[in-house]
Amino acid sequence: MIDKILSRPEFQAEPPVLVDIGASGQLHNRWKAFAKYAVCIAFDADDRDFGYVESESSHFRKLYTFNHIVTGPDTVSAETETDDFYLTASPHCSSLLKPRPDLIQEYAFAPKFEPLKVVQLKTRSLRSSLDDLKIKQIDWFKTDSQGTDLRLFRNLGTERARHVLTAEFEPGIASIYEGEDKLFQVLQFMDETGSHWLAELLPKGSPRITPALLDSFSRQPLVRKFVLFSLKNSAVWGEMTYLNRFADDTMLTKRNLLLGWVFATTLKQHGFALILTQKAKERFQDPIFDEMEHYSRQRIWARVFGLGFWPEVVKKFDKLLGR
Repeated sequence: MIDKILSRPEFQAEPPVLVDIGASGQLHNRWKAFAKYAVCIAFDADDRDFGYVESESSHFRKLYTFNHIVTGPDTVSAETETDDFYLTASPHCSSLLKPRPDLIQEYAFAPKFEPLKVVQLKTRSLRSSLDDLKIKQIDWFKTDSQGTDLRLFRNLGTERARHVLTAEFEPGIASIYEGEDKLFQVLQFMDETGSHWLAELLPKGSPRITPALLDSFSRQPLVRKFVLFSLKNSAVWGEMTYLNRFADDTMLTKRNLLLGWVFATTLKQHGFALILTQKAKERFQDPIFDEMEHYSRQRIWARVFGLGFWPEVVKKFDKLLGR
């Protein structure tokens, strides 16, 4: 169904646009179903784990890559300015902001944030990068910038940010970097703007045990990992996914409704996908929306017949029994 939708004329001239900030590692798993139809703009200043840009480029309709610091403030000389960038033991923890491993020294993952060196790297504002590419609308905004997620989203500008269909953030709960954007600030900002609703909020983290105490169980790496994976994680940061409310009439174009349904379906938000089909059918006489509604209803019934409700039943019983 996704292939059928994204093969339509609406996406020939205006393909889905994906922004990936902190693009270390590999292709975002959630994008695999539609990457071949999409334009991706990937940023990462730490190129020690930027291999997916080359290995995955063939999976996108078009891929732009920027190996430099992407910043929030938009300045006239953004193309020539440089700034300090902190390289850490893990390339996934490097940041424009100064890491503070001393603030998380009682967590097992603290060594990953140890600064190795400070380098001067070129900076480029997110807004100027998009302007240069003549990108007007971002459809899926994904950022793991190690402390600057909210300021980057805000740098899209009011219009671009309001029209984002899906936005993913990974802000901190505990303090790890100096002056970082925190989860509560993302919640407040998105609530105040009112253009998006929070579809997912997953606490992530690390066991609260010092690396020295962890080593005291065993020096064998494999045994040490078994101990680590046996401990309960503490909430240190959060993975947040927002979907556009489609409350603004300017959002209710055929292209946006089609793509909004694709994204909601990808995220298994089949109830919201069904809502979008109703909004679409009120405005457009196109049989594709009947097909989409049928597909969403099938997905919901599949969950019912697959006992998708059972975890909630167990929770109710546990509550009744006082467990």
